[in-house]
Amino acid sequence: MSVFNQPRKSVIYLIFLGMTALIVARLFYLQVIETKYSKLADANAHLRKVIYPSRGIIYDRKGRSVMRNEALYDLMVTPRSVKNIDTAYLCEVLSITRKEFIKRIANARMKEGPVRPSVFASLLTPETYGKLQESMYRFQPGFELVLRPVRSYPYGVGANVFGYISEISPSMLADTTGRYSAYQQGDYIGMTGLERTYEPVLMGQRGIQYLVKDNLNRPQGPLENGEFDTAAIAGKNLRLAMDIELQLLGEKMMKGKVGSIVAIDPQTGGILAMVSGPTYDPNLLSGSYRAKNLGRLFTDTVSPMINRAVQAAYPPGSTFKPITGLIALDEGIVGPEFGFDCRGGYGSCGRFSRCLHSNVGHAANMRSALANSCNAYFMHLYRLCVDNRKWGGIGAGQTKFVSYLNDMGLGRRLGIDIPNEKPGDVPDTARMNDRYAGRWNSCSEMYVGMGQGLLGLTPLQMANAMCIIANRGYYYVPHFVESIDNDHSDILKTYKEKHRVANISDEAFNSIVLGLEDVVTRGTAKGVQIDSIAVCGKTGTAENGARINGEYVQLKDHSLFVGFAPKDNPKIAIAVIVENSGFSTTYAVPIAGILIEKYLKDTISAKRRPILDQMIASVTISPEMRAKSRLDSLNSVSYMAADGEALLRKIISK
Repeated sequence: MSVFNQPRKSVIYLIFLGMTALIVARLFYLQVIETKYSKLADANAHLRKVIYPSRGIIYDRKGRSVMRNEALYDLMVTPRSVKNIDTAYLCEVLSITRKEFIKRIANARMKEGPVRPSVFASLLTPETYGKLQESMYRFQPGFELVLRPVRSYPYGVGANVFGYISEISPSMLADTTGRYSAYQQGDYIGMTGLERTYEPVLMGQRGIQYLVKDNLNRPQGPLENGEFDTAAIAGKNLRLAMDIELQLLGEKMMKGKVGSIVAIDPQTGGILAMVSGPTYDPNLLSGSYRAKNLGRLFTDTVSPMINRAVQAAYPPGSTFKPITGLIALDEGIVGPEFGFDCRGGYGSCGRFSRCLHSNVGHAANMRSALANSCNAYFMHLYRLCVDNRKWGGIGAGQTKFVSYLNDMGLGRRLGIDIPNEKPGDVPDTARMNDRYAGRWNSCSEMYVGMGQGLLGLTPLQMANAMCIIANRGYYYVPHFVESIDNDHSDILKTYKEKHRVANISDEAFNSIVLGLEDVVTRGTAKGVQIDSIAVCGKTGTAENGARINGEYVQLKDHSLFVGFAPKDNPKIAIAVIVENSGFSTTYAVPIAGILIEKYLKDTISAKRRPILDQMIASVTISPEMRAKSRLDSLNSVSYMAADGEALLRKIISK
């Protein structure tokens, strides 16, 4: 070998010697000095017990816990350790057959292996837990009871907002994206609502406890005084903008009705209440009967699992007219003083569309047209907008009109912090081309100007549009969570940013606001008047139809109201819709009036008490639909938890 290779050979020898020395030293440390792994490896002497953390608690704006944790137990099994137990008695306690027992053991072996604990029976009822606890010695070794914190809802409301948790599914655990890498079989995860959106902060972190077992496999105490244990870390708490009293009152009034209520604080975007009717007691999806109740709720004829506030799109009817007015004012095609000679209808498109009024001068200017809700006036404004020559044609004009709507959060998702929000529908050129085979003009959808036609908005979007008008041109993304305890991330950053809409002048906004005030003081929304508080609003009676067996059938109109209060320095914006209930003054207006007054004055005046009783007692769901639904019987089991009943009595008695 060349003398030049001698140094290289020595270096290689030194590397091998160094690596050998490191390995020997590490093995010596692990086998002689460090005792942790040798102690944990003795599976026959030690028990590894998972400690599940408490999920974060959710509080309303006044610090009241609207979602808590209660203690239930899972029965866990380690298949290889199941020997000579009283199988017959265990099957009797759990109300299962021996065949089912064998099947569950096989499933546990397949899911987690023979030596790892797996859920054998989850969320035991108190009665079952009591029987097992006093006789666990008959099922050992192999079985153990593990504490499992589960959700409870003391007020029995907010089901579609809070959501529910469920055991993580095998398909989630098999997900290759790593999204569920922190979970294992038997863990619970948020499936809908705030539980799903804020799962990473609510879930906490599980702990591990190692226990010493005797020769009969009975736990005797912690291993090495808990030296190897890891503590469970509780999830972080959420602080909501929601007012649970408003939520409770809204849900009570919407019982027996189909529709929605959304109330927002315009100055922050915080959602004060979100009601979807019909709804269900969220306690039905907590505990040992969750799976059974979930199937019933999903298949119920009145669809209580749908959150109509964000998932249903309705024709806004006359509640859309303020938006049409703002767009026309901002484009500069009309001013606040613009008037229209409406003689009982609109006949400029070859067909006569009737207006609700025929008196001369009811559309003398923007304010008057809003106060009198002149259909012809706002159909004409829509046509002026999309025919505006400066956009270069009807297609560009329609695109510009829709861009205004999108800028106001209509026809797109606003980004609320609960899942499954729908974008709604607006008459963009693609929809127009599809509807009219590419041949259309401003007359084709002139009804959009008055809130009908190819237009569908969610109640959330309607309420947010009122925030824009109340704030004279800006909004915050609607959201429930205002803060998270001990959290320093920027997860809530998007909800603190102000979104300014177009560049509409104060003069334009003022003319719209004054018109909305007139609707309340001398128009169709007198039912929302509140002593010493200036309320602005707009009623709507939206035409409603559906295709049944291929034919279009006209159904009973929807009742709508949108508004805000006070007129200056607004504190609440609201949208109320009650499906198939007729005129807005029958349901939407009184419901909105009660909620606005309750929020602003923290009381319900004597003159509104009879109206409140009437709203609570009235039912708009058809007898045929109610007869097919099982929702009332389900809710009667626990509908309105004890705290909810007590709080409702307190609200009504004030």
